[in-house]
Parts: sequence; structure tokens; C-alpha cells
Amino acid sequence: MDPKPPLPSRLPDRQDDDLIIRAAGPDDSDGLASLACLPGYRWGTLRLPYQSPAQTRALIEKRPAGSVFLIALRGGEVVGSAGLDPQSGRRAHAASLGMGVHDDHQGRGIGSRLLAALLDVADDWLNLRRIELTVFVDNAPALALYRRHGFDIEGTLADYAFRGGAFVDAYTMARLRR
Repeated sequence: MDPKPPLPSRLPDRQDDDLIIRAAGPDDSDGLASLACLPGYRWGTLRLPYQSPAQTRALIEKRPAGSVFLIALRGGEVVGSAGLDPQSGRRAHAASLGMGVHDDHQGRGIGSRLLAALLDVADDWLNLRRIELTVFVDNAPALALYRRHGFDIEGTLADYAFRGGAFVDAYTMARLRR
């Protein structure tokens, strides 16, 4: 019997900490609600303040079939989340992506590991060609992360969202696998 070939992976080789990335489930709603209520996390997303665990559970349970929703845990605490929502029909080759990292855990590679895990699923399991996202124009760390992972800015969305009492622009970005 031939030995199994090594598994391809674009996941960073970081086994030096206790970070666990796994699928999110309804039982994670308390931790995810706490994460979503952090001011820094919320600032970079479209989430509203004061998201309850019940609202979070409903969002988890209503995710469409085929979507991928991951969480990052450190010491049992939810420190990040990321989702990939494949499209259908004539856009079945594409998916939208969203993610965020706990305010106190940013800059530690969690976002990179979550993003790499989603791209691994997109490329090696779903055969997706296009991954797209929006990011606020003032979110420099996220822009740098997405660029490192092959995303390019495709356009600017003026007055994309209302945040902190003002309208803010966002970039639409995509990573194409040819």
C-alpha cells in the first residue's frame, strides 16, 4: 500500500500556541455575541451594537447550506470568526467572505490563520474561483492582510455604511484563482 501523499495546505505552520480553528455552532453563540459586541471588532464589520446570544444563535442556525463558518479559540475564548458564503447559479464559482478578530488579540496572526483556512476550503474543497469582500477604507490592518493573501481592490463604494455617526466608504476586493 502506497503511503498517503502529504496534504497540501496554505495554512501557516504555527503550532507554537493554543489557537484552535474549528467550525462554529449554535453552542458558540455566547462567545460569538461577546466578540461581536467589542467596539474594535464591531468597528470593522457591519454588526450593530448589543448583539445578543439569541440573535447570534439565530444567525448561526440560518446560515445557508454550503456556507463555512469558522471560529478561532484561544484558551477556550472565542478570539475570531470568519465566514465564506458560496453563491449559486451563474455565480457558483464565487463566494463572499467576512471576518473579524477580538480587540485584544489583533496583530497575532489569528486573522491570517482564519483567512488561510477559508481559502483552503475555497480552493481545495469547493473549487471556487472568485472570493470577494468589502472592507472599510480606513481599516489598514485588514487591507494589508487581504493583500498578503492575494486580494486586490476592485473599486470604492462611496458612503457604503453608517458607522459611528458618519458615512464611511469601503473597498470592494477580490481574489481570483485562475
